[in-house]
Amino acid sequence: MLRAAQTAEAIERAFRAAGHEIERRADPAFLEIGQGEWEGLHRTEIDARYASELSAWRRQPLDGWAPGGESLPEVQARVRPGLAVLLARLAEGRAPGSPDRPQVAGYRDPVPDHPWSIVVGHDGVFKVVLLTLFDLPLDRFWMWSMDLCGVSVIELRAGRPVLRAHNLTAHLAGLLDEEARADLEERSRSGAL
Repeated sequence: MLRAAQTAEAIERAFRAAGHEIERRADPAFLEIGQGEWEGLHRTEIDARYASELSAWRRQPLDGWAPGGESLPEVQARVRPGLAVLLARLAEGRAPGSPDRPQVAGYRDPVPDHPWSIVVGHDGVFKVVLLTLFDLPLDRFWMWSMDLCGVSVIELRAGRPVLRAHNLTAHLAGLLDEEARADLEERSRSGAL
C-alpha cells in the first residue's frame, strides 16, 4: 500500500544519507490484510453499511472479517513463509545462539554483532506477525495496539523472539499538529481499523 511504500522509501533515504547501504524490497508476505468490500471506505461508511460484520470482526476475529476479504488464518498462511525467509536471511552464516548464555540484555560479553531488518507495513499484518512469532493463537489479534508509524523492536535470542519495544511513537511528537493529534486520539478511542 502507498503509505507503507512511502515510509520504506523515507527510511531508505535516511539510511543512505547517513552513509549506510540498505536493500529495500517489496515482500507480498507482509501486505496488509485484504479488506475486501471495506477497501477504500471510510470507517463511518463501514460502520453504516457493515455494522454486524464489523462487530463480529471486532469481537471474534476468527469468525468474522470483511466480506470478500482475508481471514486471519489466510493472512497467517502467507506470513509464515515470509517470516521463515526473513529469519533465515538474518541467521545466514552465523552460529546459532544458545539459551544457556545470559538472556538479559547487558550481560553479554562481547557485544554481539546482530544482523537486522526493518519491516514496514500496516498494523493488521503486524499483529499477525507478532502472534505468529510468539506462537500465540490468532484469536488474540486485538491484544496488540498499533499506532500509525509506531515502531516495534523484536530481538531474536537463541532463536527465540524477545519483544524489546512495542508501538513507540515519541519520534512523531514534533510532526503532529493539533488536528492530527485530535484525529489520532479519536481513532484510538473509536477502535477504528
